[in-house]
Amino acid sequence: LSECPSGYTRNDSSIFCHKCEGLCPKECKVGTKTIDSTRAAQELAGCTYVEGNLIVNIRRGYNLASELQNSLGLIETITGFLKIKHSFALVSLSFFKNLKLIRGDSMVDGNYTLYVLDNQNLQQLWDWSHHTLSIPVGKVYFAFNPKLCLSEIYRMEEVTGTKGRQNKAEINPRTNGDRASCESRTLRFVSNITESDRIFLKWERYRPPEYRDLLSFIVYYKESTFQNVTEYVGQDACGANSWNVVDVELPLNNDQDPGVALLNLKPWTQYAIFVRAITLTTAEEGRNYGAQSEVVYVRTMPAAPTVPRDVLSMSNSSSHIIVRWKPPSQRNGNITYYLVLWQQLAEDLELYVNDYCHKGEAGGPGEGLLLPFVGGEDRREERCCPCHRDSGQLQMEGEAVSFQKKFENFLHNSIIIPRTRKRRRDILAMTSSGHPLSNASSLEPPGKPPSLNLTGAGPKAQTDFRIFEDKVVRDRTVISQLRHFTEYRIDIHACNHAAHTVGCSAATFVFARTMPELEADNIPGNVTWEPASKNSVLLRWEEPKNPNGLILKYEIKYSRENEVTTVVCVSRHRYAKYRGVHLALLQPGNYSAKVRATSLAGNGSWTGLIKFYILGPGMYLGWCSSISPHEALTFVLLFPPRRNNDGYPSGTLYASVNPEYFSTSDMYIPDEWEVSRDKITVIRELGQGSFGMVYEGIAQGIEKEDEETKVALKTVNELATMRERIEFLNEASVMKAFKCHHVVRLLGVVSQGQPALVIMELMTRGDLKSYLRSLRPDAENNPGLLPPSLKNMIQMAGEIADGMAYLNAKKFVHRDLAARNCMVSEDFTVKIGDFGMTRDIYETDYYRKGGKGLLPVRWMSPEALKDGIFNTHSDVWSFGVVLWEIATLAEQPYQGLSNEQVLRFVMDNGILKRPENCPEKLHELMSWCWQQNPRQRPSFTQLLESIKDDMDPTFRNISFFYSAENKRRGSCEPSDVETDNLLEEEPSTALAALRLPLATNGSPGPAVAPQKDRSCSRNCCHLNGAPYL
Repeated sequence: LSECPSGYTRNDSSIFCHKCEGLCPKECKVGTKTIDSTRAAQELAGCTYVEGNLIVNIRRGYNLASELQNSLGLIETITGFLKIKHSFALVSLSFFKNLKLIRGDSMVDGNYTLYVLDNQNLQQLWDWSHHTLSIPVGKVYFAFNPKLCLSEIYRMEEVTGTKGRQNKAEINPRTNGDRASCESRTLRFVSNITESDRIFLKWERYRPPEYRDLLSFIVYYKESTFQNVTEYVGQDACGANSWNVVDVELPLNNDQDPGVALLNLKPWTQYAIFVRAITLTTAEEGRNYGAQSEVVYVRTMPAAPTVPRDVLSMSNSSSHIIVRWKPPSQRNGNITYYLVLWQQLAEDLELYVNDYCHKGEAGGPGEGLLLPFVGGEDRREERCCPCHRDSGQLQMEGEAVSFQKKFENFLHNSIIIPRTRKRRRDILAMTSSGHPLSNASSLEPPGKPPSLNLTGAGPKAQTDFRIFEDKVVRDRTVISQLRHFTEYRIDIHACNHAAHTVGCSAATFVFARTMPELEADNIPGNVTWEPASKNSVLLRWEEPKNPNGLILKYEIKYSRENEVTTVVCVSRHRYAKYRGVHLALLQPGNYSAKVRATSLAGNGSWTGLIKFYILGPGMYLGWCSSISPHEALTFVLLFPPRRNNDGYPSGTLYASVNPEYFSTSDMYIPDEWEVSRDKITVIRELGQGSFGMVYEGIAQGIEKEDEETKVALKTVNELATMRERIEFLNEASVMKAFKCHHVVRLLGVVSQGQPALVIMELMTRGDLKSYLRSLRPDAENNPGLLPPSLKNMIQMAGEIADGMAYLNAKKFVHRDLAARNCMVSEDFTVKIGDFGMTRDIYETDYYRKGGKGLLPVRWMSPEALKDGIFNTHSDVWSFGVVLWEIATLAEQPYQGLSNEQVLRFVMDNGILKRPENCPEKLHELMSWCWQQNPRQRPSFTQLLESIKDDMDPTFRNISFFYSAENKRRGSCEPSDVETDNLLEEEPSTALAALRLPLATNGSPGPAVAPQKDRSCSRNCCHLNGAPYL
């Protein structure tokens, strides 16, 4: 190495760098060095030993005190002389913070080691109470320093040991301090009253010889962590001043003590304060009289902290949740503990309204409730006459329509209609704003499920659960003794040492669900049977006592000896009515059956086989002839004849396909995108994706033969089912159709063997949200880059708009455009992300309704929230929110509003406020995107047209906007009215496509959906791999 890194040095006898003890010595040979600017001073940055002479001659500059200290503050020794001359900008020499010795090997005019001449604003040399300086040889010279008091010079003589070396002409009393208030009286403060955001001060009355020449007082104050500041620290004569200044008029009553109120201060912050009198009085001897206080230190009172930040939660077992957070940004006191409260949330019993058997729906971990498909394309090649529908088909169609209406009403009630506000718990003297969790009247044991009403359609809802609380001194905790597969709301309050008087902070909260219990969905005991009537039996079993969430359905597999197995699905409603199932129209013979339950977490285990039999006609006669009259009477009493109007079902057999089986059309078929597993090398983890972990890796020959390419590798969870693995590959397959520089590229697929891998373009700088936050000046992970300029912001906006214009051209609607779903490459290019890589990380950006799907309400347009309409216009609204994120370095939109409040605010025509210091051009783009009438919003192509002149020249060569494909598309693009007709979906269809998985998976679900083009001759495709017909 040419030189050692910071903090290391080496001596002449070694080639190795050694760690320094304290500051590393650095010798600088300068001869005679003149410092006339901050740039010249920077040439001595890091020097501790200056061999030569220094001449300081600075007339102008900005923030000089700080700049000079950064460059010259480490100098400890000057071997020659130090000369300060004609430096109008200097107020103090304290920027030589560590100067201990001026040796005087060479001197000014052969006599002077320290020479100070003609510095019109110099008022202080050093703070001699904290600084020492030695001048072993030579004299000092001071002249024409009108604001430098003689007392300061005499004090320097005593400290440096030069007293007696100089004559009166070399420290001339007529030219030093002649314009300063050197005969100054010390003002004393007589009272101070502090609050959390203000300080009230009074000081003693001051009367100069001529009271009429007392003009006013000036109060100086600044934040000060330590009690070692002087009035000259951070000041220069060019206007830089680290002190805040308040002018105080003289009191009307001459006998009244003057005072001041310092307002808008920070709680629990120490301030340095001093006051100075401004006078015009001049004595006969030419000395100015004045008055000034010493610097005093006053701390404001504490206040409630701000909310804890960045709350994260995860469950590692069926009874524990781990919660982590960061301290408040403003502690406003000494944080002593955190108050953690948690409450179990009731499962949404609206789930029982649906029949999961007839609708082909199933719940499972990481799977949303599958919604009915509406619409579709007629694939028949030949036109056929419609078949006559019998009464049974008409009845089923009527039930389907009724189900659809109920579902739409359910969504409307969940999203649009505000729920009744629950009682607020009073946490006495602990929180300043109350707590949003409701207070239960009784304690519900953690393992007890909602109470079951077997006579109705479903269980009775328990709306109130007890709130538990704990005081935690660290920034993390483990909550234990929780119920398995249950959602909890967890609130965290920060409390400082004054919590008993000022209260704790408002709550920040997170929702978390515990993991499922493996055997909780198993049916307890044995399945029993009893004959019901001719050719039918009743199978009965007990419900799981503590299931994972709610039991949605049961499955029965039964078969006669040596025959095909039949699968029957029993809805929760049907079971609750009969506590079992009625199997009818059975042929005589011996049967075996087994049962399993399906809950929100998935399927339980099958029960053991139960064997039963159905007697044939001859078998009934033979059996009856062999029993006694007494036995026959007993049988009649136990099994009386059934009438036609009995409450049991009519005997119709409802069979369904085994959910463990799936159609071969759903299978993933390897193609030219297949990559051999031995060409892939995994390097490190990048983060959690929507299906599993995402890794950084190296792919051999994926783009060019025998060339290594860094890639991102998406994997599927080890515990995923075969269906989930195939869905994972099919979702990636949709990316094969995309080829745009501003959309993250798919590079290949590894489908053979386990685990399956999807190979994506590596975006080394992560998602745009994290990248923007890293550019904040106070960010811990700041890469050393400045916040983006307007040109950088416009460039980001143009790249995102280009990717969205491409998706729009391919007839896709994104539905979840946000900074978290955009990725940043090594060369800072922003691209539309791979639709799922970052959603787990930012789950708190989504809003869960009724324990089901997650909706990005803070990015959704009014029509999407009201009517479930998703089209390119709603994507443009989301694009406007992304522009707001870029301008604010990824602050949360609608900060301070809950998700429910955001819903109401946006639907009431509310929009985001203009960010502070937001460029006008960027705000105009936002406002254009947030038009309440969707048709008045621009297309992505129009947005690009408005900013194309501000884009980087390379944008023309790589963008979709300038491509021949876009130009061809522009010539045949439909009108705005036609586009609306093509894109707007029925609310039920649009909201059904918004089905999202449960919290165990963490993914908000499909983010991109196709535009429904009725004139399109080919099928469009949803980006999760499912065809949209």
